[in-house]
Amino acid sequence: MRWSLLILALIVAALQYPLWVGKGGWLRVWDVDRQVQAQRETNRELEQRNAGLEAEVRDLKSGNEAIEERARFELGLIKPNEVFVHTPQKR
Repeated sequence: MRWSLLILALIVAALQYPLWVGKGGWLRVWDVDRQVQAQRETNRELEQRNAGLEAEVRDLKSGNEAIEERARFELGLIKPNEVFVHTPQKR
């Protein structure tokens, strides 16, 4: 009787091994699910960034105000008869 229980336990363990540790086992499924969730979060952040860039491109294509603002801050544009005053900020 004791040998039969031991053999039965070994058979059950052998059948359970692929379910938990095998190529398509639960551990692999949990790991892939974690990776999918992380990729979804990354995609969500990139979609938000892309939406902001798309809005900026629309602004730059449609009006001169956005182009002028960008030229002022990035290139130091100053119009004729305009005085530039720079105030340093404390850190």
